[in-house]
Amino acid sequence: MLLTLVERLARYMAILGGLVLTALIALTCVSVLGRGLNTLGHSEFLKSISESAADALIATGVGPVSGDFELVEAGISFTIFAFLPICQLRRGHATVDIFANGFPRWLNRLLETFWEVLLSALILVITWRLFVGMGDKMRYNETTFLLQFPIWWSFALSFCASLVASLVAVYCAGVRIRDLITGRRTEPQAEGAVH
Repeated sequence: MLLTLVERLARYMAILGGLVLTALIALTCVSVLGRGLNTLGHSEFLKSISESAADALIATGVGPVSGDFELVEAGISFTIFAFLPICQLRRGHATVDIFANGFPRWLNRLLETFWEVLLSALILVITWRLFVGMGDKMRYNETTFLLQFPIWWSFALSFCASLVASLVAVYCAGVRIRDLITGRRTEPQAEGAVH
């Protein structure tokens, strides 16, 4: 039952991260298109063809989305942490096991457990530092340059996603330790792994 809850939580975070990433991609496309049309309206090429068309294009107010890079920066940090739980649960992190294939099975399981626990501890430290950073940004009332939204908002979003990643990481580390002790394998298989 706990595995089902953790899987759902990780899956919902990944879906939310995917929706945010899709919105950021659309925002970037609109901004680049607007910047391109604005450049075209001010170009000598369009003015030489039709001065009125160039003036009409500029008059529409077309241009880049103001503060697009601030929104992308805040959104991307959230999406990274939103995808982390499903990656952790499915053991989708990149691994290099050049030498590990020659190790005995018990040593590989010990190493896998060690790295799982270490990665979980790292995720917990990152979550803690995001919380501390969010408090600092709130205390100093820092805002973004163009949109002037408080920077702590993006820290808060990343912290929430990182908190979910921490819960999933602790669960995965606990399962891995239990499996090492009992000799079973109960966690979801790694993506592409054959056991």
